[in-house]
Amino acid sequence: MSAPQDAGAAAVLAQLLAQLAAEGADPAGLRAVAEQAGELGATRALTRLGLADAGAAGDVAALRELLQTWRAAKRSAWRALLGWVTRTLGALLLLGLAMRLGVDLGGDGK
Repeated sequence: MSAPQDAGAAAVLAQLLAQLAAEGADPAGLRAVAEQAGELGATRALTRLGLADAGAAGDVAALRELLQTWRAAKRSAWRALLGWVTRTLGALLLLGLAMRLGVDLGGDGK
């Protein structure tokens, strides 16, 4: 959830707790129920994602490292391609300039 959604959800929860407290319910008990419901929902979500076991933190860290490595490799590949294209265009420019100036490129040996 984003920050505005978190604030909205917190406001709704606070409003519901206030309404139930006004009807005579115990505010501390209501907060405990809401907290347990939140933990249960989070546990279910993590279980569905396969992240409820003890090794999940390590798995997520490994995935983050893999993603960071992939991004670095992609960035490096683009830089290498740009360098190759730049050198090729420079060589073609020099070749065209040499031909225009009539420089003998040693093609027929005369």
